[in-house]
Amino acid sequence: MSEANAIVALAYRDLMKFLRDSVRMVSTLIFPLIFIAVLGGSFEASFGDEIGYNFLTFTFTGVLAQTLFQSSAMGLISLIEDRENDFSQEIFVSPISRYSIIFGKVFGESLVSMAQGIGIVAFAIILGIPLSLTQALTLAPIALIICLFGGAFGVIIMANLNSQRAANQVFPFIMLPQYFLAGVFTPIDNLPWYLDFFSRISPMRYAVDLARAVFYAGQPEYPAVVLHGPIFNLGVIAALFGAFLVIGTFLFVRKEKNR
Repeated sequence: MSEANAIVALAYRDLMKFLRDSVRMVSTLIFPLIFIAVLGGSFEASFGDEIGYNFLTFTFTGVLAQTLFQSSAMGLISLIEDRENDFSQEIFVSPISRYSIIFGKVFGESLVSMAQGIGIVAFAIILGIPLSLTQALTLAPIALIICLFGGAFGVIIMANLNSQRAANQVFPFIMLPQYFLAGVFTPIDNLPWYLDFFSRISPMRYAVDLARAVFYAGQPEYPAVVLHGPIFNLGVIAALFGAFLVIGTFLFVRKEKNR
């Protein structure tokens, strides 16, 4: 029971920090909304009639998954912030599993990302993107899975960085290429072999494809926009999530012990 309480307490702390920071709340929504409205709208106007499906909807599903994944991953910078404030040492000496502590941080940033996801969905509805109640209810658990996956990816990245400054410099180089390799804005079913290789080892690809597989389930556009079935994507995400969380926690705890 103490392990569960620790996870909830850490998650609640991170969620409250986000909800009390109005500037952060607004700033984290600006770019996703611009991507959907500007990129999605312009692509739809230019290529919508040629490709056979609505590009605005295609961009919405990609940006939603990308935002959930990236926000959770980058939120784990709080691990380094806690380290610099010596808060991490205080919690790591407590009689609680190291994995519970790290998972509490991942879960907290996942809740933060879910809050951002609600804002993106609300904006999509305003833009007229068709989203049924069934699709919304089906996307909700998938969104949480994507958030947890992004958080685990953030753990293994943060475990190898020593400062917030380094994290803020490194993360754009890790995330930006995945926007294109994961097909956030454009289809990636016909990439050159060398880009296809990097696309297949891009974690964000499976998050984006899972969101689209669920959103487009039963629709005629499904074969054109989905690369793999949801079971395949879930299997890859589950395997990578476990590897990222276990290896990342081990590396982070070892670094804390060596301080």
